[in-house]
Amino acid sequence: MKKSNLFLSFFNSEKAGGVVLLICTILSLLFANSLFSEEYIAIWQFQIAHHPAEFWINDGLMVIFFLLIGLELKRELYFGELSKLRVAILPIFGALGGMVIPALLYLVFNFNTPTQSGFGITMATDIAFAVGILSLLGNRVPLSIKIFLSSLAVIDDLGAIILIAVFYTKTIYFTNLLISIGIFVLLLIMNRLKVKILSLYLIGGIFMWYFMLFSGVHATITGILLAFAIPFEDDNENSISCKLQNWLHFPVAFVIIPIFALSNTAITIDKNWMQIISEPYTLGILFGLTIGKPLGIVSFIFIAIKLKLTKLPKNINWNQLIAVGFLGGIGFTMSIFITLLAFEDNQIINNSKFMILIASLLSGVIGFVWLKKSFNSKKI
Repeated sequence: MKKSNLFLSFFNSEKAGGVVLLICTILSLLFANSLFSEEYIAIWQFQIAHHPAEFWINDGLMVIFFLLIGLELKRELYFGELSKLRVAILPIFGALGGMVIPALLYLVFNFNTPTQSGFGITMATDIAFAVGILSLLGNRVPLSIKIFLSSLAVIDDLGAIILIAVFYTKTIYFTNLLISIGIFVLLLIMNRLKVKILSLYLIGGIFMWYFMLFSGVHATITGILLAFAIPFEDDNENSISCKLQNWLHFPVAFVIIPIFALSNTAITIDKNWMQIISEPYTLGILFGLTIGKPLGIVSFIFIAIKLKLTKLPKNINWNQLIAVGFLGGIGFTMSIFITLLAFEDNQIINNSKFMILIASLLSGVIGFVWLKKSFNSKKI
């Protein structure tokens, strides 16, 4: 598949997925705060094999989401925007700034407190929501902006995955971890031997997931490892990697992520919800996403350009870049996911989710309005 067609297919999938994600979030909030609140929340606590349904969604279904992220990242590294170093430096620096500055801002409010472990919440960008809002502006948005935002979000996700592996792993059971890594090595050997039977990789991935699940390292890492083990042929739509990626777009965008949203946004909003905003961890999330993200993205790109490592594409100006920076502050999926790993107290988790929704909404509105005005302005 040609790069432009592959990207447009990806963009359109994320655009539609963003709309579905928004609808599911609104419905979940309404049900969680209705007369049926207890019954609705009980659905996600229903026990399956000694674990609540929410556990299997977050530790099982989300592995497939991470598998798709890994396949998209692999595609970008092979022949996408990240395959050309000078071009890739732009979103790489933007993503790096969009992770470092928000995390530091969060720590300003939470350093040396019980909630300092939540610094990773502010580091991710939700690609479905961000691209969905971008799509509302239609054909006025240059393809280069769409590609930049998508590349930025993919790199952000990679950063979040590394973060989960390094900072949110508490107790490691080495026997299970070594077995899981051994299966991964076996899959890599199969790749080198040019074994192209997808079912063998998927079966191996299931066993790798099982042992990773009981190793102490978060099981969703399996999705990324499996993505890089599956054979990939440059610019070949018939490769099993491309076929799997194309097939996964629909179930991930319209089944897995919506289910994740429904189960993880079942947030009961307290009557005294205004008091939530004054908590150090909620202030950290608010300032990290709404201010830290655009500040980090724009400042790090400015540094990269001043160092003559890269340059802005011809049809993107600084005004538009600031707007895209605000869209980067839409955390949602990954931010909620990291919240579940960072905290154990249910009240803190609930409040953090609520603030993620508020901060993401603010970031999305500011980014949309700013970008719309930039297209109506003749100033560069």
